[in-house]
Amino acid sequence: MSLKGTQKKELRSIGHHLNPVVLVSENGLSEGVIKEAERALTDHELIKIRFAVNDRDERKELMEQLAKKLKAEVIQSIGKIGLYYRAAAKPNPKLSNLLRYSE
Repeated sequence: MSLKGTQKKELRSIGHHLNPVVLVSENGLSEGVIKEAERALTDHELIKIRFAVNDRDERKELMEQLAKKLKAEVIQSIGKIGLYYRAAAKPNPKLSNLLRYSE
């Protein structure tokens, strides 16, 4: 699922206003974290996840591992925040961040 530059730019614009909905602690990618991120992506399509890991390389590796497990794409990562996107089969207009915040 490779997105074009303009699509990523639009997703980053929408994601700018979002708050992180999942926190990955120093314990890494636990089953609970993965389930919560899966639920959030299914509901919202575009979410922010905060990684409370101080080591930059470890944080980057965790971000990539989570994207693979979720079958999602990391649109942007700034510091400890990753912006994840996965299109929903049937987006819910009340929950989807793409439908709620796009013009």
